[in-house]
Amino acid sequence: MEILTPRPARRSTRLRVEIPVTVTSLDRKHPFSAKCMALVVSPQGCGFRASQSLPLETPVLLNDLPGGGSASARVATCLPLGNDQKFFLIGVALYNQANVWGITNPPEDWNCASNLTAAVAAGADKNANKTPAKSGSAWPYNLFSDQGEAHPGRK
Repeated sequence: MEILTPRPARRSTRLRVEIPVTVTSLDRKHPFSAKCMALVVSPQGCGFRASQSLPLETPVLLNDLPGGGSASARVATCLPLGNDQKFFLIGVALYNQANVWGITNPPEDWNCASNLTAAVAAGADKNANKTPAKSGSAWPYNLFSDQGEAHPGRK
């Protein structure tokens, strides 16, 4: 007899991006430090492409985040990309849920303010009468989306 259970809903929308990050293992038994590319982000964590696998539950530090910040996380998944074992998609869960990615207009279900946005908001009163200049280089990372994923800035 097959038991069907409802598929659990995601806690928040995942955004497909390309954000360079430096990932460092905090476990001496599993040394790793490399510049990687975050491909999918949410306030709970990210998925990044790496040239080496990492065991589940390995604590890592994400450095060189947008705005110069860092965040600690743990490895939640590690999947090979392709059959040649040259690259891996490593999913990490942040210890403290936050928009560490600098997404200025996060989806409503993220339920958190951007760390960068909070810093900008503190100085917003000074620039309240100024009209912001629209620039193609305002967001320094490539965002792309397929069906079912959010477009930041679109309603």
